[in-house]
Amino acid sequence: MTTTAPARPSSPRSSRTTRTVLALAAVALLAGCAQVPHPSPNDPWESYNRGMYSFNDTLDRAVLKPIATGYETVTPRPVRTCVHNIFSNLGDVWSGINSLLQGRGRDFVDTFGRVLFNSTAGLGGCIDIASMHGARKIPNDFGMTLGVWGFGQGPYFVLPFLGPSTVRDGVGTAVTLVAPVTPTAAVFAIDDVPVRNSILGLYIVDTRANLLEAERLVDQIALDKYSFIRDAYLQRRKAMLDSRAQSERASTEDSLNQMPADNLPVYDDPEADTAH
Repeated sequence: MTTTAPARPSSPRSSRTTRTVLALAAVALLAGCAQVPHPSPNDPWESYNRGMYSFNDTLDRAVLKPIATGYETVTPRPVRTCVHNIFSNLGDVWSGINSLLQGRGRDFVDTFGRVLFNSTAGLGGCIDIASMHGARKIPNDFGMTLGVWGFGQGPYFVLPFLGPSTVRDGVGTAVTLVAPVTPTAAVFAIDDVPVRNSILGLYIVDTRANLLEAERLVDQIALDKYSFIRDAYLQRRKAMLDSRAQSERASTEDSLNQMPADNLPVYDDPEADTAH
């Protein structure tokens, strides 16, 4: 005769977490049901996007923002700067690889020079020595790479938990999450689960804490935060892509201007000189 062990009752904390998640999902569902009659041409999925924005914002205000605010309050600025610089140094590796994929060899070399300089003289990236010596950071990602390769950005698209994006940038984000050389990949490569989860949590909190100042500014000046964030995101991504195109044109023009005159083809007609 076999006996079945009684089911373990769920803990109060687990029940509260479940109720919170269900409540947030309900908020997103209700917000998504409200149809926008005349969506922006860049935002044809505005009804869904506003619902997902509401979900993300509710989750952020309930969980992430209080933690990030507390982190900003209790952690000295030099410590926060050190933590942010270390994660940023890891991110430079992925930026450099994307520069290489875009055919921007100089940016690739400059970025990896930053990584080597900061990883050694900067104590593992804690101190951004490279920027102090004029080696500027070159932000890059796979979404930009797809844009350089000629893929259109597609409609604006709010990602669950991650926020503003487009179809092209969403694909870029998915590739970034599974690529083996990104900050998140470096964290997930740690075998010690408690250490890995602690570092991942610190990465999330650091990312959110660095958005607090920008969020305060948006709260002060934006009448419709959703539209403001959407337009600012699209304009910034367009400016980044345009700057790469302008830099490529300038590099091509410089190469042509520096070409020796002896190497230019000669189109003179020798028979014309003989006739005279």
